[in-house]
Amino acid sequence: MDKRVLLIGIQKSFMINAIMIGLLKEDFQVETAGPTKSAISEIADKPKVYILYLGDFTEDHLSVLKYLNEAIDSERFMLYLIGNKEELDLAMCIIPKEKIQETYLRPLDVKLLVQDLNVVFDYSAVDESLRKKVLIIDDDGAMLRMMRTWLSVKYHVYMASSGKIAMSFLMQNSVDLILLDYEMPVMSGPDVLKEIRETPAIRDIPVIFLTAKDDKESVMKVISLKPAKYLLKSMPKEKLIGAIDDFFTVLENRNKSNK
Repeated sequence: MDKRVLLIGIQKSFMINAIMIGLLKEDFQVETAGPTKSAISEIADKPKVYILYLGDFTEDHLSVLKYLNEAIDSERFMLYLIGNKEELDLAMCIIPKEKIQETYLRPLDVKLLVQDLNVVFDYSAVDESLRKKVLIIDDDGAMLRMMRTWLSVKYHVYMASSGKIAMSFLMQNSVDLILLDYEMPVMSGPDVLKEIRETPAIRDIPVIFLTAKDDKESVMKVISLKPAKYLLKSMPKEKLIGAIDDFFTVLENRNKSNK
C-alpha cells in the first residue's frame, strides 16, 4: 500500500521541509498544503493521514483548526499534531483530544513519527477480513470517540452509547470483543453483561469491563462478575491498546492449543 500522508503547515518553514525530507527518506509519499481550508480542499484525492505542523502559526491560521475539527468527522482521516506545549494546548481547545491520533512536541523526532505511521500503514495492508471486530459500549460520547480513534488503527471499531443499542447491534452483527463501560445509566454494565450471557447467540463473546474506579472495593465488584478482563479508563493510550493486543494474542494461542 502507498504510504501517502498530507503535511499541513507554513510552506516555506524550515521544519516543514525537514519533516518532508525525513518522511521521503522512509519511502512516504508526501503531499503538502498550507494551513488553510482552501489549500486542503483543493487536494482531490486526499490521503487518510494528516500531519499538522503548528509552528509559525498566527491567529490568521487558527481557522484551519476549526475546519479540521469538522472535516475529521465526515472524512475520517487520522490526525497527527506537532507543536510546542502552548501550541498543542491551543489546538486541543479547538480539536478535542479524542479526535487526535497522536501529538508530538517539537523539536520533532522524525524517527518517532515514522515509527507510528508505519504501524498505521502496516495494519492498513492487512486483509480486511482478518481484522478483529471490537464493539465499545459507553454512554460517554467523548470516551467512545477517543477509543475509536485509538483502536481504529488496528481493529474494526463499532460504537454503542447504551446497552439497549448494543444488544440490538449484537443480534445482527458479530464481533470478536466487547469493551463495556461498567457504570452507565438505565442499563448498567453489569446489566448488559448479564443479558449477553443469557442470550445464546452472543453469550460466548469476550467482554472486557472499562471502569473509572480503581479502589479495592470497586475492583472486587468488577471481578466478581467474571469478565474476560477489566481495564481502567485512566490507563495511558499505549498500555490500554497493549492490553487489548495482548488479550487477542493470548486468546489466539489458546484457540490454537485447543485444536
